[in-house]
Amino acid sequence: MTNFALRKINERSMEIPFVYGKIADGTNFTDRTQDTEKLVNNFKGLVNTVIISPRRWGKTSLVNHALQRMSNENDYLLCQIDIFNCRTETQFYQAYVNSLLKASYTKLDEFLAAAKKYVGTFGPKLTLSDSQMQYELAFGIDFKDKQYSYDEILDLPQQIAIERGKKFIVCIDEFQNVSNYEDALGFQRKLRAHWQRHNQVGYCMFGSKRHMLLDIFSNYEMPFYKFGDILFLDKIGEPEWVAFITDRFEQTGKRISTTQASRIAQYVACHPYYVQQLAQLVWLRTETVCKDTLIDAAFEALVGQLSLLFSNIIDTLTAKQISFLQAIAHGERNFSSREVLSKYQLGTSANIKNLRKAMQDKDLIDVMPNSIQLQDPLLAYWLTHKY
Repeated sequence: MTNFALRKINERSMEIPFVYGKIADGTNFTDRTQDTEKLVNNFKGLVNTVIISPRRWGKTSLVNHALQRMSNENDYLLCQIDIFNCRTETQFYQAYVNSLLKASYTKLDEFLAAAKKYVGTFGPKLTLSDSQMQYELAFGIDFKDKQYSYDEILDLPQQIAIERGKKFIVCIDEFQNVSNYEDALGFQRKLRAHWQRHNQVGYCMFGSKRHMLLDIFSNYEMPFYKFGDILFLDKIGEPEWVAFITDRFEQTGKRISTTQASRIAQYVACHPYYVQQLAQLVWLRTETVCKDTLIDAAFEALVGQLSLLFSNIIDTLTAKQISFLQAIAHGERNFSSREVLSKYQLGTSANIKNLRKAMQDKDLIDVMPNSIQLQDPLLAYWLTHKY
């Protein structure tokens, strides 16, 4: 058997030290020390918290890490709810009830008793998977009909907390989805009206669409305006990434210099998802000591891997929208200037507002106080070097 084949077998048996595309926990969680402390303190103080950052910057991993820190606190009930697949108000309530009851009652018989006690009027039906010991409640709610009310569902965490003599931390991922419900503003008003009265519950909301969350929580005309503490996540800094990468290489019997680790972070503009992905590609290519050529090859391979995805994105855009993204990728700032309008064929200055909104709605850009940036640094590279 060749040395290359033996190395591949050893790597399969060894845990790959870089994680992307799923929640980073334990030793895979990188830095965020101050953010973690802030979030844990907010949880303990029942301070409602909104976490806002661009996509794939580690919001879910941060919340998960903070909840893990709280897991030994016996005075708290901890609940995580993902409403990504909740397209209606009824689906929200179902996910809400299931998650709250599972967080409060870990045994099946306790769960069933609690379901009967708290939501028995909705006629819940239990679905049980014997193979994985998973169970879900399903029920239909029609608030246009008679006696049913959302009050008992929205007040459920407060009620459970009081009866259990505990405090409840409720974290809701992809919260921006509530903006797409049939009566979005009416639904948000209901949530706010109930949740603001809960003195035994702390809520944490976050999601993957930064501009939508900003509108929900920063627009004074919206129901959730000033609902709680807004935590804006910054990028993890290059020094932290360098320390993380070099340490992970060393722990697995490989070596990479601080300069090379810095190069990995710089290649992807310290984007958390891509730093982990590129570092993994470099680690897999490294036998014992990393070489500069391996980093360059891994980066080009990553860009090549993403090229089809980027091409598909571009195919959905108009010519002016593509030109607008190219202008951003090249670092332009004054998009209404004659020079930029002419160079990128953007039309009139009045068109810039429409282009910006369209790209925001597609989650391709972030509008910062003093600049506009592409959310994906590798899309920016691809537009300027490959397209």
